[in-house]
Amino acid sequence: MDLFLRTVAVYIFLLIILRLAGKRTLSEMSTFDFILVLIISEATQNALVDDDRSLTNGLAVILTLVALDRLAAVVKRRSQRVEQILEGTPLMLVDHGRVLEERMKKSNVTLEDILQSARLHQGIARLDQIKYAVLEASGGISIIPVDENAELDQRIEAAVTRALARHNETVASPR
Repeated sequence: MDLFLRTVAVYIFLLIILRLAGKRTLSEMSTFDFILVLIISEATQNALVDDDRSLTNGLAVILTLVALDRLAAVVKRRSQRVEQILEGTPLMLVDHGRVLEERMKKSNVTLEDILQSARLHQGIARLDQIKYAVLEASGGISIIPVDENAELDQRIEAAVTRALARHNETVASPR
């Protein structure tokens, strides 16, 4: 029972520490994946190199962690709030081309991180080509480019509206 309680305590401790460390710490790995990899690798090492009791303990630790992971998955499926607490939520970093510096600072993301993600995933080189940048719960940065056709359509629509307004003014004004 002591082994089970120690395993649960280490799991919860690592979960809290890694959530406080921030999303970028884990990059594309979920918090649960990272914790499982850490502890299972250590338990496996202990089971492989120590005495027979260590083998039993290592297997018990691994089994406990997998069971905790499955339990957490079930609880997350049933409660969106629990999922948000355990996994985090996406965070907007660029909104309509405007850099949200406080959010970037809070999440330890630099402008270079955003531009690197834009280059890698969208082939975008400049900030003015980014409509939205979102720090995902997994730690990755999603980039939504500016739709150049939509921008062109808006400019054409604005020009047509101005031309119609001028036309209406000339028609309405007495000579």
